[in-house]
Amino acid sequence: MITFKSKGNWDSTVKYLKSISDNKIREALNYYGQKGVDILREATPKDTGKTAASWSYYITKTSKGWTLNWNNSNVVNKTPVVIVLIYGHGTRNGGYVPPNDFITPAMKPLFEEIANEAWRRIYT
Repeated sequence: MITFKSKGNWDSTVKYLKSISDNKIREALNYYGQKGVDILREATPKDTGKTAASWSYYITKTSKGWTLNWNNSNVVNKTPVVIVLIYGHGTRNGGYVPPNDFITPAMKPLFEEIANEAWRRIYT
């Protein structure tokens, strides 16, 4: 029979293992964040190219886990240009530019890839 005994606690060991885990999660989220930025840049309608070039991402650790968010910083007259592109808008001369949801179809394969990778890591 083998018996293990220890004195003290495992706080430093648990903290170390958690930091390794956090680093791997952040590494994966950075990969998918940049991949999303590349997809969004390519999919964004280009007039001047400013909106396409204005994509970024950020990662946040919360009490419940992690979030990965994509952001577009191109704003004109306090209105995000991406919102105008997605939902459509009226023009000065009474015309109308119809909606163009370019984000959902462009990002869907990436979301599926992220979900598949998460399930793969859970079950292997």
